[in-house]
Amino acid sequence: MHDILLDLRYALRQLWKSPCFTLVAVLTLALGIGANTAIFTLLDQALLRALPVSHPEQLVRLRYYGSNTGRISAFGGDGHDYFSYPMYRDLRDKNQAFSGMLANVEMQVGVQWNNQSDLASGELVSGNYLDVLGVRPAMGRLLLPSDDEKNSNPVVVLSFSYWKAHFGADPRVINQTLYINGHPFTIVGVAEPRFHSAIAGYTPKLFVPIVNRAIVMPGLNDLEDRRSSWANIVARLKPGMSREQAEAAMLPLWRSIRASELSEIKHKTELFAKNFVEESKLLLLDESRGFSPLRDQIQAPLLIVMAMVGLVVLMACVNVSSLLLVRAAARVREMSIRYAMGAGRGQIIRQLLVEGLLLGVLGGAVGLLFAPLVSAFLARQIAGDTATELPFSSHVDLRILAFNFGLAFLVSVLFSLAPSLRFLHPDLVNSLKQQATTGSSGHLRFRRVSVGVQIGLSLLLLIGAGLFVQTLHNLRSLNVGFATDHLLTFGVDPTMAGYDPKQAVPLQKHLLEVLAAQPGVRAVAGTDDPELAGNSETSNISFASHALKPDEDIHTEWAKITPTYFSTLNIPLLAGRTFTEQDMENKAKVAIVNATLARKFFGEPKNAVGQLMARGSGSDAKFDVEIIGVVGDARHRDMRTEAGLAVYSPYFQDNEFGFMQYYVRTWQTPETAELTMRRAVQQVDAKLVLDTMRTMDEQIADNISSDRLVALLAVSFGVLATVLAAIGLYGVLAYVTAQRTREIGIRMALGAQRGEVVRMVLRDVVWLAGISIVVTLPVAILLSRTLRSQLYGVSPADPAVLLAGTLLVAVVALMAALPPARRAASVEPMQALRNE
Repeated sequence: MHDILLDLRYALRQLWKSPCFTLVAVLTLALGIGANTAIFTLLDQALLRALPVSHPEQLVRLRYYGSNTGRISAFGGDGHDYFSYPMYRDLRDKNQAFSGMLANVEMQVGVQWNNQSDLASGELVSGNYLDVLGVRPAMGRLLLPSDDEKNSNPVVVLSFSYWKAHFGADPRVINQTLYINGHPFTIVGVAEPRFHSAIAGYTPKLFVPIVNRAIVMPGLNDLEDRRSSWANIVARLKPGMSREQAEAAMLPLWRSIRASELSEIKHKTELFAKNFVEESKLLLLDESRGFSPLRDQIQAPLLIVMAMVGLVVLMACVNVSSLLLVRAAARVREMSIRYAMGAGRGQIIRQLLVEGLLLGVLGGAVGLLFAPLVSAFLARQIAGDTATELPFSSHVDLRILAFNFGLAFLVSVLFSLAPSLRFLHPDLVNSLKQQATTGSSGHLRFRRVSVGVQIGLSLLLLIGAGLFVQTLHNLRSLNVGFATDHLLTFGVDPTMAGYDPKQAVPLQKHLLEVLAAQPGVRAVAGTDDPELAGNSETSNISFASHALKPDEDIHTEWAKITPTYFSTLNIPLLAGRTFTEQDMENKAKVAIVNATLARKFFGEPKNAVGQLMARGSGSDAKFDVEIIGVVGDARHRDMRTEAGLAVYSPYFQDNEFGFMQYYVRTWQTPETAELTMRRAVQQVDAKLVLDTMRTMDEQIADNISSDRLVALLAVSFGVLATVLAAIGLYGVLAYVTAQRTREIGIRMALGAQRGEVVRMVLRDVVWLAGISIVVTLPVAILLSRTLRSQLYGVSPADPAVLLAGTLLVAVVALMAALPPARRAASVEPMQALRNE
C-alpha cells in the first residue's frame, strides 16, 4: 500500500508538470465517459431497472394468444395485452397460482381543486392494486378491495410528487374532496415517494378504483362487457412457484372461461371456435421491470445510441493511448535510469498503470459533472415538451456511480497498456546515451494503427449519423395528406369539467361556432380521433357488395368528424360529396371513405359512392350506412405508418362521447392564435381545460421526436469522433516528423524542394486514411443493416451518405496533416544536421 501511495504522489507530480497533456487527456476521457454515463442513466431506467415494489421478481403480466371479437382499447403494446374486466374478475377469483392479481389502465381526467381546473394523468386500478405491488402509504391509507365495490364512496390516492407539487405536501388534504370530471372524490392517502406506476415510464398523478370507470372515462360504461378489452392484468406468483408452473396451472381455467364466453357469441364458425378456445393460450410474461409501451418505442434507439457512444469511448482510449505513447518516447531516459537503478518491470508497469488510472478517474469525475445535464436533456426529449413530469430521473445514484467509475477503471487499463508495453524491453545503452529515436518499428506501427482505427471509427459514426439525418429529412419532407401550415390543434372534453355526455354535444357545437367567429380564423373543424397523435380507433366493417370469407375481418380506422373537417385540413374530395349540416342525428347514416379503401374494394373512388356498409360483420350486420364520398389518403397514426383503410362519419350523428379534437386554420401567427383560442374557450366556460394546444407542425415534430433525438446524438458523436481522430492524427504526425528532422534535413540538403517534403508527409496520411476508409466502408455497410428498422426512405448502403462521410473524413485528415507537413517543410538543413 505504501508503494502505491508513492506511485500516486509521483503520478500527480508528473501530470502537474505536463498541464497541457493532462488537460487534453482528461477532457478527451470526460467526453467519452460522461456521454456513456448519461446514456446509461436512461438505458438503466428504461430497460434494466426493476420496479420499485416489493419482490418485483414475483410479478408476471398476462398476455393471450387466440382470436377475439369486440372492442379493444390499446394504450400501447399488443392488443392481446388487454382483457375485459369480467375476464379479470374470473381469473382473479378462480386461480390457484397467484397470491394476488391486479388490473390497471391509463387515463386522463379533469381535476378541480380550490376553484382551479387542470388536466391530470391518472391510473384506473383494481382495489387491490397497491396492496399486490407492496406499495406503502406516505400519508393516510391506500386503496382497498372494498373501494372497488359497487355503491362504494368514490375515493382517490395521490402520487407523492403530485401531492408535493400541487398540494404543497399539506397533510390536511387527507379526507378532503377533490373533484374529478366534476364528481367529488375523497382523498384517502398518498403513495410512497419512490413509486410511480406498474407501467414503467408512466407517471400518473392519482389512482382511482376501476368501479369509477364510467365517471373518469365518460361514455365507457363497459365494466360488465366481455367484448370490451381495455385493462392490463398483473399477478404475483405464490412463493416457490415458477412462471412455467403457473402458466400450466392457468391454462385449463383460461380455456374454461373462453369456452363459456364462446357460448355467448353468435354466428361463429368452426375455425373461429377452435382459435378462440382450443388454440388459445394464456402466457405469463416477466413483469419485474413493468409493462412499458414507452420501452418498446425507445429501446432500439437507446441501444443504437449506446453502441455509438461506446465507439466514442473506444476512440477516446485509442486517442489517449496515442498521446501517452508520444509522451512515453520523451520518458525513455527517465525509465532507463530507473531500470539501471534496480527498478523491476513490475514497478515500472505499476507506475504507468497508476498514472493511467489517475487520468481515468479524473476523466470520470469531470464526465460525471455534465452527465446529469445530458440525461435531463434526453429525458425531456423523450417525454416531449408538454410533459409536466419526466419519465426518467437524471439524478446520479449508486448504480450510475458504479458504472461511471467502473468504465473509468476499464478505459484506464486499456489506454495504459500501450505505454506499458513500450517499456517492457528497454534498450538501456542507447537510452542512457540519449540515442533513442522514435522507438522500435513495432511501436511506430502501433501509433499508425491507432490513428487508422480512429479514422475508421469516426467514418463509421459519420455514416451512421448521415443515415439518421437522411431519415429525419425524409420524415420531415413527407406529404401527410393535408396542409399543416397555420393549423392549430387542441382537445376539449366537457365531461372533464363535470358535464354529462349528453350535455357535452351541444356545448361542442357552441364551441365550434364561437371559435369560427374569432378574428383571423379561416376555418374550424373537430374529430374524436386526432391526427398523428399516435393513437388509433379501429372497427371492423363489412360491405353489402363484398362477401366476406370465413373468419375474414376488415379492420379500419373509424373517425367521427364535423362537416368542415376536410376543407379545414385541405384533404381533397375525390368523388361524391362531403358532410353537411343536414347529416345530423336522427338522419340516414352516411360515411365517407378514403382512397385506399375505395380502390381496394371497389376499384375506382367513384365506384364506392352509393355502396352500403355496416359497422361490424356477420349475418346480423345491418348495412345501413351509405358511402356518400371518397377523400384523399392522410397519414393518421404516425409519420412512419402508411395511410391505411379509413372511414369517416358525422360527429354529431349517434355520438354520446364528449371529447373533441379541434383544428383551427388561421391567418394569424401561431402564438397569437393560441391566445385567441384560449380566451374564447374560457369565455364559454372557465372550467373547461384545453388539452395540449400546439400547431400541427409542432405535433409532427413531437411525432418524430425520437428520430430527431437519435439524429442529433449521432451527429454529435460523429463530430466528436472526427475531432478526436484529427487530434490523434495531428499528434502522431507531429511526433513522427519531429523524429525525422535529420532525415528531412539531409533530403533538403541534397536538393529536395519544400513542396516535395509536404507531399511526402501528406502521402503517408493519404495511405493511412485510404486504408482505413477501404477497410471501414464494408464494415459500415454491414453494421448499417442492423439499423434498418430505424431508417426511413434511405438504404443502409446509401451512396450519397457513404460518399459524404468519406469526403468529410478525408478533408479532416488532410487538414490535421497540414500543420506538421508545413513545419517539416520549414526545416533548415544546416541547423537540422548541426542539432543532430
